[in-house]
Amino acid sequence: MCRRFSLSADLDEVRQFFGISRVMYYYKTRYNMSPTQSVPIVMNHDGEKVLDEFRWGMVPYWGKDCVNADLNTLTVNPAYRKLAETQRCIIPCNGFYYWRNMGKKSCAVRVILPGQQMFALAGLYEVWQDTRKEPMRTCTMVMAPANRTIEEFTSHMPAILSLEEAEQWLNPELRDLNELQTMVQTYDAEEMHAYPVTPMVGNDGHDHEECIKEMDIKLAWVKA
Repeated sequence: MCRRFSLSADLDEVRQFFGISRVMYYYKTRYNMSPTQSVPIVMNHDGEKVLDEFRWGMVPYWGKDCVNADLNTLTVNPAYRKLAETQRCIIPCNGFYYWRNMGKKSCAVRVILPGQQMFALAGLYEVWQDTRKEPMRTCTMVMAPANRTIEEFTSHMPAILSLEEAEQWLNPELRDLNELQTMVQTYDAEEMHAYPVTPMVGNDGHDHEECIKEMDIKLAWVKA
């Protein structure tokens, strides 16, 4: 599971990195995003890459609030199949958070790529009406098996796509599920680094630069 991530980059960086043509909301740098919050996603709209924000966590009729999705369930869940075929997005990110447990203490850690560079996470999205007939726009992260860095925390990790794979993931003409699943691979652990950060990331109210700063391990430990 992945339940917190960051996009600590300004809008120009995001637009240039992902080749975004239009921005559909008031963008702001995010240091600590969690489920049920609005998060940035990139979609293909009439051949253009559009940056928008959707609620993280689908609320489908066929299951519980879906923050992370496993494409391997396609054969048993036709609802996922429809989304994977026609409603794919990428979620821009430059780090995600986990908790390292040791005895009765735990420490928040941030996992990044070299230079804290941005990367694309495979995602799915859905738009449906709530009980008031208002449109509800939701998204979920697609998961892959965890690598050596992540398996300390959980058995699965977000599926990280190369920029070339991200282009394919957003291509509406691609509907072959087998080809899509080949992109959902475990990312190289050698390319990832985890470092301790402030325990404040466990609080949804803290979304500021302090969340991504490396912290002295003695200060980062908290009682469980």
